[in-house]
Amino acid sequence: MATDALAAARDKMARAGVDPVAIEVFTHYFHQLEEGATGMIPEETIEPHDMDALADVAVTDEVAAEAIRHTAVIKLNGGLGTSMGMDRAKSLLCVRKGLSFLDVIARQVLHLRQQYDAPLPLLFMNSFRTSADTMDALARYVDLPVDGLPLEFLQNKEPKLLVDSLEPVTWEEDPSLEWCPPGHGDIYTALLRPTKSGSTILDDLIQAGYRHVFVSNSDNLGAVPDARVAGWFAQSGAPFAIEAVRRTPSDRKGGHFARRKADGRIILRESAQTLDEDKDALADLDRHRFTSTNNLWFDLAAMKAVLTDRDGVLGLPLIRNEKTVDPADPTSPRVIQAESAMGAAIEVFEGATTIEVGRDRFVPVKTTDDLLVLRSDVYELRADYALDQAAETVPFVALDSAVYKLVDGFDQRFPDGAPSLRAARSLTVEGDWTFERGVEISGTVVLEKKSAAQRVPAGTVLAGD
Repeated sequence: MATDALAAARDKMARAGVDPVAIEVFTHYFHQLEEGATGMIPEETIEPHDMDALADVAVTDEVAAEAIRHTAVIKLNGGLGTSMGMDRAKSLLCVRKGLSFLDVIARQVLHLRQQYDAPLPLLFMNSFRTSADTMDALARYVDLPVDGLPLEFLQNKEPKLLVDSLEPVTWEEDPSLEWCPPGHGDIYTALLRPTKSGSTILDDLIQAGYRHVFVSNSDNLGAVPDARVAGWFAQSGAPFAIEAVRRTPSDRKGGHFARRKADGRIILRESAQTLDEDKDALADLDRHRFTSTNNLWFDLAAMKAVLTDRDGVLGLPLIRNEKTVDPADPTSPRVIQAESAMGAAIEVFEGATTIEVGRDRFVPVKTTDDLLVLRSDVYELRADYALDQAAETVPFVALDSAVYKLVDGFDQRFPDGAPSLRAARSLTVEGDWTFERGVEISGTVVLEKKSAAQRVPAGTVLAGD
């Protein structure tokens, strides 16, 4: 019975030391799964959402400087990069000039502190799998921690549930695979976990005089805690906001903003919440024009008030994620991971808003295709460790997943670094090609699959229409 399954799951979480508030949030989603909820958002229930652009908003230097001095920064850092064959924090990947994501993030923040004479505390939300590696890598930045605040806090964990019975799965081959993170929507619950002092991180930030929090993914180096954006958010008076970008063909399968017809609230619909019959509408870039960068801002006092009013359960829309208990073993039992997206909190707050920003604030690395672009000359790393887009447009890259999907295989095919992509519109690689030093790509280039592995000689210019 589902009641017994829930009791078993709650008991398992309690025995593992999971915070009681996180157990209640999990229970909220379990009941939705029990009732057959899918988290789907039908197209007929929403309408397109438009917004202002940051480029058209006036923000004075004084407002920007004041806002950044009262801002704290949180980086979501719970991902292992398993889709790229990694077994440690993805943010440890080398991205530019021998620097990892973590190196660049730390240096961005340290530079901004000096520029604005701001404390600008930086906190990483790690998972139980990324904490140790991340903290070891950051140990070299002795000036990074801010007095009274931790450099990290841990994301919660929850049991994976068997599809048929909703019972917590048992997997003796590797018991750690019985657990999963609850999606990045867990950030709000994690901020309520008691610290060693007995208070919560949320309370500690408020008591230290911070007003706003900027949250972004650690694999998006475009997400600098920019003072101008901080100033816009401060003067907007909004309790919650998300930075958005115009969708491009590469975003056709991704989530988008919309307005719910029932109450006019802004919502974020993910692809996993879209019915099959609505996939064409999802891909319509003229209808749904904006996607989320997952760069968001919230007012600390407003967040505290809403969480207190709801006993820590924001009630974000369910994302029902069905997988195998061992992602590397397709024959292992099917399980459900009950997840939520942190951006979905936009529908919780009255007066929440969005702002269109430039694509330079959205440089996510989800695949080795993205990693190749980031490592190439499409971007330049400035003295303040922010990225500058040096190319007129960001090229589309599609590498043969059978060869390049995993980081080890990818690195072997680019032993001397990425080719020049500054003049490229797109690069499609079919089959096994190794790129020697100084290769340049111009226009639209397709390398076709051959019967044996091939090499692109040093200094080659590949040009196409």
